Amino acid sequence: MALVAPHSRPRTQPRWSALPAARTITRTAPRMAAVLTGAGLALVPWMLVLAKTMPQSAEVSNWATAWIGLDVMLAAGLTGTGLLLRRGDSRVVPVAAATAALLVADAWFDVTTSAGGEQTLALLMAAGAELPLALACAAVAGRRS
Repeated sequence: MALVAPHSRPRTQPRWSALPAARTITRTAPRMAAVLTGAGLALVPWMLVLAKTMPQSAEVSNWATAWIGLDVMLAAGLTGTGLLLRRGDSRVVPVAAATAALLVADAWFDVTTSAGGEQTLALLMAAGAELPLALACAAVAGRRS
């Protein structure tokens, strides 16, 4: 059997993974689950405070920098997802998942911060580009995990 290609044996964990062994994950999972659940629940009262105290409009400095920065992250995520997918690289999973999340956030903020005639364009972009791309990235991440 020494002549059989070594890559024919299935791997239990991808070699790129920085995750600890399964038993470590099992031990820390309940603790991490409690922390994440608690953090999510702690945001509820904070959202109520923000809903009552935030102004309806605001003058924002560095507006262009914020949007260009988000677009840079989207370009990197989409390009990285495409290149990793083409290579069949398992690292595509976290890149595709992060890119999907960024695309949904971009669609949300485009629509909610647009005004007047811009809102129609923002809705069209969300429905025709950002959300379909987010679904595609989520499908890539889900199929490969």
